[in-house]
Parts: sequence; structure tokens; C-alpha cells
Amino acid sequence: MKRLVVLAGLLGLAACSGPGAPAGQGAKFDTSLPMNEFMLHVVDPAGQAFWRGAGTELTLAGERDLSPTDEAGWEDLVTAASTVAEAGNALQLPGRARAPEAEWNRYAQDMTARALDARKAADARDKQAVFDTGGRLYETCIACHEKYVIGPPANAKPLPEFPGDVPAPK
Repeated sequence: MKRLVVLAGLLGLAACSGPGAPAGQGAKFDTSLPMNEFMLHVVDPAGQAFWRGAGTELTLAGERDLSPTDEAGWEDLVTAASTVAEAGNALQLPGRARAPEAEWNRYAQDMTARALDARKAADARDKQAVFDTGGRLYETCIACHEKYVIGPPANAKPLPEFPGDVPAPK
């Protein structure tokens, strides 16, 4: 009898929460933030923070490794990749998807999957994997932008034509 009461209690708790509960039940999402603002303030900073920690940079002084040099730097990459992964989830919220929704959601899901791969690479402190996964994440972003023509906000500053400390090719 004691086991039956414990089992009934556990089943009651399981019925109240967990993966079996319908998604979004009671949840309210405010997706009124315009897409360009979501990209400008959430996705772009996180993506840029990740990419700043990958690869090398050529300057007049020579080649410079962009990889983190301490634990805090690696954790910054983990945080950035995690933010991009969750942004991919947020792009699929009701009211945020663009038509055709199935394709939009596929891009968002690809973004999340590739950002989670990037997070694993940063967790492993693997410089080459960070570079490689960052490239694949960038490819997903570019493909989505080509499809959905998401341009920069009207007040965005244009990028310089060539890095200021490197002479332009002739």
C-alpha cells in the first residue's frame, strides 16, 4: 500500500509539469520587437562576439591569433554561441516567423543547431573547431539573409571598404 501511495504521488507530480505538458500552455510571447531590432540587439552582437574569437587577423604588424587566451575569453565564446542558439529558437515564436514559415523555421533551426556545434567547440577549447563551426554558422546566416532580404537598419553605419591598418590591394 505504501508503494502505491508513493507511485500515485509521483504520477501526480509528473502530470503537473515536464516534457509531457503541452507547449506554450499559459505562455504569452511578446514578439512586437521589429525583426531588424531583434537582429541588431540580440543575434548580431552574439554572432560577432563568437566570430571575434576565431581565426587569425592579418595586420601590418603580422598575423594575430584571435582565439581566447584565458578561461574568461573561452566562456565569452560559449555565452555568445548559446545566445545565438536561443535566438534561433526565438525566431520561431508565434508572430515572429516570416513566410514561407516552414523555410523560415528551417533556417532558424539550422542556426540553433550550428550555434550548438559552435558552443561545443568553445567548450572543448578547440581553436580549429571554433573557426570551422563559426564558418558554418555564418553560411546559415547568409543563406537566410539572401532568402529573406533582411537589410541593415536605415541608421546603420556602412562598413569600411578595407581595414584601416592594411593597405588596400591595387
